[in-house]
Amino acid sequence: MSERRASTYEAAGVDIAAGERAVELMKDKVARSRRPEVVDDASGFAGLFDASALLRYRRPLLATSTDGVGTKVMIAQQYGKHDTIGIDLVGMVLDDLVVCGAEPLFMTDYIACGKVVPERVAEIVGGVAEGCRLAGAALVGGETAEHPGAMDADEYDLAGAGTGVVEADALLGPDRVRAGDVVLGLASSGVHSNGYSLVRHVLREAGLSLDAELPELGRPLGEELLEPTRIYSLDCLELARSVEVHAYAHITGGGVEGNLSRSLPSGLDAVLDRSSWTPPAIFEVLAGHGRVAQEDMDRTFNLGVGMAAVVAPDAADAALRLLAGRGLPAWVLGEIVEGTGQAHYR
Repeated sequence: MSERRASTYEAAGVDIAAGERAVELMKDKVARSRRPEVVDDASGFAGLFDASALLRYRRPLLATSTDGVGTKVMIAQQYGKHDTIGIDLVGMVLDDLVVCGAEPLFMTDYIACGKVVPERVAEIVGGVAEGCRLAGAALVGGETAEHPGAMDADEYDLAGAGTGVVEADALLGPDRVRAGDVVLGLASSGVHSNGYSLVRHVLREAGLSLDAELPELGRPLGEELLEPTRIYSLDCLELARSVEVHAYAHITGGGVEGNLSRSLPSGLDAVLDRSSWTPPAIFEVLAGHGRVAQEDMDRTFNLGVGMAAVVAPDAADAALRLLAGRGLPAWVLGEIVEGTGQAHYR
């Protein structure tokens, strides 16, 4: 009878050295997201943030959010591009915080993969760090877990959690919205990170390759679908500091109508003008090649509106000027009227 080899963690598929290498590769990228309030923990077991920064608030409310990027990771894996999916994660987490007016402070991430490839993990985390920098937040920690046997070697998934703070009397939301308010649409950068199960279904049914060069897009389909989620945090915070903003709505799964309705009181509607903007070409590509009905497009995708802002009527022009000066396309999307708490197209 042959002698059995001793079992080891490495034989089970976990490479500790690769994990340590990934940490070294990502250190410089993570450092670029640092805020002054971050305190080093020599052990590395926890991320520390100096809470004395909250003393400048009269009544600080902490806000928290957690999310992932859904099946967009499958497009990144198939296309072999991993440096922007972390930006998507930040957009999904921290732009939810800013809806209530909260300033994002810090974030942590979690990556699960079938096999730790240090360079790939560093690319993913580098994207998270860049997204945090764009949002004005710090990436204070995270975890990379190797799951051999549970995931294929090239598979991974990621999730994150973020914390922010808002002054209690500056909290934005439905109770501030009034009849006559103006709804602004803030442009998305593309599909963002919602609806990718339908995207992948359309690609399969239409036989579209991620390398396909479609004249409507001007670049490979994979590049278009991996365009990172636009991060609105700093723009929305500056807008709320400068003009009278009553509410925001982050347009994710559920589309414009579904998400904007969440930011309305029960007695008011948002009446939207579909002719006020032209959705990016990628949505026409998906609808055409997939024969997707308008109703399904509306409730699945952002259709070019990544964030909506509800502002006082006399603040609309100043708001549009401010956003234009920050390089963020925006327009009058609709108005607030008496109703039953729904957003809908006229």
